[in-house]
Amino acid sequence: MDHDALTGTVATTWSADVLPSLSALIGIPALSPAYDGAWQEHGHLLTAVRHFRDWLTARALPGTRCDVVELPGRSPVLVVDTPATPGASAGGTVLLYGHLDKQPPVSDWSEGLGPWQPVLRDGRLYGRGSVDDGYAGYAATTALEAVRAAGGAHTRSVLLLETGEESGSPDLPAYLDHLAERLHDVSLVISLDAGGGDYARMWLTSSLRGAVQATVTVRVLDTAMHSGLVSGIVPSSFRIMRRLLDRVEDPVTGEVLVPAMRVPIPPERVADARALAALEPGVLPERYPLVAGMRHASDDDVELILNSTWRPTLSVTGAAGLPDPAVAGAVLRASTSLRLSFRLPPTADPEAARAELAEILTTDVPYGAQVEVGDFMTISGWHAPTPAPWLATALDHAGERVFGAAPRSMGLGGGIPFMEMLGRRYPRAQFVVTGAVGADSNMHVADEWLNIRFAEQITASVAYLLDAHARRS
Repeated sequence: MDHDALTGTVATTWSADVLPSLSALIGIPALSPAYDGAWQEHGHLLTAVRHFRDWLTARALPGTRCDVVELPGRSPVLVVDTPATPGASAGGTVLLYGHLDKQPPVSDWSEGLGPWQPVLRDGRLYGRGSVDDGYAGYAATTALEAVRAAGGAHTRSVLLLETGEESGSPDLPAYLDHLAERLHDVSLVISLDAGGGDYARMWLTSSLRGAVQATVTVRVLDTAMHSGLVSGIVPSSFRIMRRLLDRVEDPVTGEVLVPAMRVPIPPERVADARALAALEPGVLPERYPLVAGMRHASDDDVELILNSTWRPTLSVTGAAGLPDPAVAGAVLRASTSLRLSFRLPPTADPEAARAELAEILTTDVPYGAQVEVGDFMTISGWHAPTPAPWLATALDHAGERVFGAAPRSMGLGGGIPFMEMLGRRYPRAQFVVTGAVGADSNMHVADEWLNIRFAEQITASVAYLLDAHARRS
């Protein structure tokens, strides 16, 4: 392919066409169904899907078919089907993946920024959904256009944009079944919902953690009572909750104690962690804004990387039954509820972990308190297969042409449920999980932003992969 024509098309398209539409997409409060129980009535997810569809149908991709697919009671998906170019010498379908649903807006955005307010500043596009994952469909479409403009080739390519990824993709299996005949022979999957450690190269995701989330409620009274009268007689629900948490997590080390959540770490992933730590020694801890005097969980970068990519962890992400300290009276509360979020190793079985967690928390409860464990969400992890020789060569070529540096692999602590589903459905397919997310992109929190130059480079890299796939032997 003509490299100058390819990169010129990418840069022009991003500047003139992508950024205006992506900015408008940021303004749509398309919360994932898990965070908006009335998502159907609000209609924001469908609005986001239609917004991207309208942008894409105005593009010049010959023969492209663009369909909004809605199964009853399920959040919509967009399926964009682009036929192969005449120059493709190999067959098979490329499946390109992204999502249009978003995390909640959260508070504490910096002055002049907001979740639904797109702001372009110093090469960054701020707003919720900019980097997670609104840019993905635009990057995929632009890559297909760039291949053609540069004299390259691509096989049949299907872009699938879902609207439930941030909720664990609960509707995706039904859609994959519904679209099975249409997708047919998937030989390459490119997910654009990831990223890496810096902006100097393309990063490939070697693994993704799974997850189990659950709400645990400890109830000790039918109604709250005066703490001066009842404390010492009725054990506090919070104290019982503390004891239950100690069953599943070591309170000193943070080690998760649920057996089904623990697996051996493959040697090649340990080697990846060592290589990543050696790339920029001491940089990893600097990425997190600790308060003064706070230390990390370890002084060893390799251990920190393995902690966040292959070892199980527990985060308490929500609570109920606890009043604000400013208005907390002398009351022994009737109950305490916590939202527990376990990140699981890529190869752990989330359903086995879910069942074991429920049993541990509800068996032999101190003082016979009532314990409820529910509102589960489970996500399967993923461990990347070894790239085929043609793909390994193509990745190196794309890295050198676009970045002047070979790609690197790393595990990610987050999850993309779609990857495990596709791994089971298409066991012979090749997988590339990459994207424009940087370590400082602030996805899920305030001030989320997209590095525009990096997104353009990822787009160009995908174009090279599409061409190599169409010419593989």
